[in-house]
Amino acid sequence: MKKNKIMKVIISLLAVLFLLIGCGNKEDTKERALAKEPFERTEFLMGTVVKVTIYNQDKQEALDAAFNRIEELAGLITVDEGNENSEIEKINEQAGIEPVQVSDDLYYLVQAAYDYSESTAGSFDLTVGPITELWHIGFDDARKPEQSEIDETLNLVEYSKVKFDDEAQTVYLPEEGMRLDLGAIAKGFITDEVVEVLKEHEVDTAIIDLGGNVYVMGDSARGEGSAWNVGIQDPFETRGTIIGSLALSDRSIVTSGIYERFLEVDGVNYHHLMNPETGYPFDNELAGVSVITKKSIDGDGLSTSLFSKGLKEGLEYVNTLEDVDAIFVTKDKEVYVSDGLKESFKLTNNAFTLK
Repeated sequence: MKKNKIMKVIISLLAVLFLLIGCGNKEDTKERALAKEPFERTEFLMGTVVKVTIYNQDKQEALDAAFNRIEELAGLITVDEGNENSEIEKINEQAGIEPVQVSDDLYYLVQAAYDYSESTAGSFDLTVGPITELWHIGFDDARKPEQSEIDETLNLVEYSKVKFDDEAQTVYLPEEGMRLDLGAIAKGFITDEVVEVLKEHEVDTAIIDLGGNVYVMGDSARGEGSAWNVGIQDPFETRGTIIGSLALSDRSIVTSGIYERFLEVDGVNYHHLMNPETGYPFDNELAGVSVITKKSIDGDGLSTSLFSKGLKEGLEYVNTLEDVDAIFVTKDKEVYVSDGLKESFKLTNNAFTLK
């Protein structure tokens, strides 16, 4: 009799345990509510094509909120004639005159750009604006400057001169003619902000593309546990042409290439990735670098640094970083990948060789 009571207790406990496990599994395997057709919107902003695609059901308002945030931040950063909201332009206009008080968003971004300038020993320099303005590659008035102009302008490029006042939240360029240029990091910052907006709207399946800065959010729309199949940009071609692919989730992919924007003078191509030390485009064996990171702002900042280091030093450096990988493409169309991608990167373009 006593034995039967014990068996009944054991059976009852097992029944409760199975019930709890069953409930847990049901919650863990809860399926996402995806729309039959994704919500998409494409705009031309910041001189590039911006596209956000949301796959979750009933999330149209999230798409509107994402673009509102993009337009808000682009207005603070973009240096265009007639853009009275550009806080970057206000800082540049007041160079050598007085500090400029800026918004929380821009103060964070300028400080982040300063930190990258410092950590890369100036290969990324947020004060490279006078050089990029001199060449103006990507615009109708692009030209190759005289050496005397470059020499004079280089004196204005020095990130360590930028002054911050945390209490007043001001940024100051102490010499007349200094200019901030955050083009190499701004899109990454905005991409990360869009991710946060989508999370606030309970979106967990989306793709954000800010003209070379791509972020794949959550699992692929194909199914739970299935990563996105992300194409790696061909640095010799326009956007949309790829050399290979990676399976990624919740990751940013930033690609910088020498054929994206360039100026041809006397048969020589001068690309837009400027070396703050020489005043000329970086000149090495690389045609492009794609950087994979958790945050897009990191990929932006690192892409310039890795490009500046060249193939050998760039590979060595990226292999010392945690949660960062990169794909290097040389001008000879040879492809090199960091240690973390050796098993996952798939080359699909026969014009390239995986080394």
